[in-house]
Amino acid sequence: MARFKNKKKGFFKSVVKKKQQQQPNVDHITGDKIPKSFVFSRGKLPPPLKQLEMDLRKLMLPYTALKLKEKKRNNLKDFLNVAGPMGVTHFLILSKTEAAPYLRVARTPQGPTLTFKIHEYSLAVDVAQSQLRPRCPQDLFKNPPLIVLSGFGNGDQHLKLTTIMFQNIFPAIDINTVNLSTCQRIVLLHYNKDTKLIDFRHYSIRLQPVGVSRRLRKFVQNHQVPDLRSLQDVSDFVTRAGYGSESEADDEAAMVTLTSDLGRVNRASTKSAVKLQEIGPRMTLQLVKVEEGLCSGTVIFNEYGPVGDQKKDDKEAKNQDDNEESAEDVEDEED
Repeated sequence: MARFKNKKKGFFKSVVKKKQQQQPNVDHITGDKIPKSFVFSRGKLPPPLKQLEMDLRKLMLPYTALKLKEKKRNNLKDFLNVAGPMGVTHFLILSKTEAAPYLRVARTPQGPTLTFKIHEYSLAVDVAQSQLRPRCPQDLFKNPPLIVLSGFGNGDQHLKLTTIMFQNIFPAIDINTVNLSTCQRIVLLHYNKDTKLIDFRHYSIRLQPVGVSRRLRKFVQNHQVPDLRSLQDVSDFVTRAGYGSESEADDEAAMVTLTSDLGRVNRASTKSAVKLQEIGPRMTLQLVKVEEGLCSGTVIFNEYGPVGDQKKDDKEAKNQDDNEESAEDVEDEED
């Protein structure tokens, strides 16, 4: 009887756990499936690219595995088998050949797969070090970022697929029900038709009330009594601080009228200036291939053209496979 009760109890727990895993997969407002992602690498990466992998995981928060552990013998099927039960919809795969590093963005479980060549990249720590006042609040990554696509147009098929892929990699928002306090980050992708390069940027969003000085703004936000010993009257504190914000935007297009209160400073029905501050990572990408399946299948688009590109693709694929095999061999020798 004891064994039977234990089995029944264990079965009950597993069912409850399964239900708890399924609930976050659907947005409780829109009813749509929430996209989730895995960010991992194939082959051995140098330390800067490993840090870029961690930066991309942080960018994809909260619907990604920040502490995903990759074992040396894991292949693509292993990640795919785990992705199904966990509701993972996209893979971001980093790899490196002798020519350049690459980023593959794939839709699970059947594709398509977009392969980007990384021409340049900067880590989040590099972006922060280049700024005088880096900004990264603790709750910045509690909500997914907004996505903005620029310059892609509606012409070529591979650009349409790129637009659809990145639009679906983050949760959609309903402008009528969205909570403004959850909109704290934005991912911008700008396509240059002349160079065929994509600028990938990651910003934090903050609002500043128009016409309020920086000193008064800090006074309201910090809940601290200012030092008034050197002043004759409390009005001197306001007049000495000035009536305009030091960093106030001059462009009217950068100002918005809030529909609801946002914090203690930005109030409803008042104008606020929208400020974007880059937090990284930063990448310059080039779309080089679109495959119909998951990292395989019919090649829908190839940047190198239909003639003579097969040799180049085979050479790059061979270099990538050699790098992955050599990395596994080195790890096996260390074991």
